Amino acid sequence: MSGIRTLIVDDDPAAVRLHSGYVAAAPGFEVVGTARSGAAATALALHDDVDFVLLDMQLPDFSGIEVLHRLRIVRDWDVDVLVVSSARDATTVRQALSAHIVGYLVKPFTEAALRARLEEYRGTRSERAAESHVSLAQGEIDALSRGRDTAGPRHDPLPLPKGLSESTLALVAGSLDPTTAQSATDIAARCGASLPTVRRYLDHLARTGDATVSHRFGARGRPVVLYRRAVG
Repeated sequence: MSGIRTLIVDDDPAAVRLHSGYVAAAPGFEVVGTARSGAAATALALHDDVDFVLLDMQLPDFSGIEVLHRLRIVRDWDVDVLVVSSARDATTVRQALSAHIVGYLVKPFTEAALRARLEEYRGTRSERAAESHVSLAQGEIDALSRGRDTAGPRHDPLPLPKGLSESTLALVAGSLDPTTAQSATDIAARCGASLPTVRRYLDHLARTGDATVSHRFGARGRPVVLYRRAVG
């Protein structure tokens, strides 16, 4: 059975071989291509036969950040990216996180460290796929379309999807502010939880009307999703 179709991007041929071996040995993944430049990575990742990219930031023609920008413009959120790089300066990390990557793994790392990230991502991807097929009742659809009706009664809360816990939900909800909009990255930093985990809880809070969602468009029109605690 086909696994998560993965592209390995790194300018170092030894790293390409090493990371390709790590990914190929991980259950549920298959390597469908490699690239050693930003142009080659972009050309390959723009095809819909790539689900997931292991992306280095330091490439010979243009940076991994530019690769991320181009992917988001053309494929929106249809491809997931795990950054694997020795770059750890604040600017690079923040720019990468703003592009909704699934993680940032600093080189050098062990096979076990990468394997843990891949397993977490595979689980998150499976949960997202399951949630996308959940049928919503009319009241839940109304809640999504207009948010919480602050002048009327509160909508009944949706049951927690499988894999979510009440304690973590309370932690994420408590990190929301009713007036200041925050990105998922900001909220994850406040909670001390991983970004993919926080996103799952924020999605649930948005569905129940406990969080309101807006967008901010930055450089190159890339949208940043912002969250506030709903009042009422």
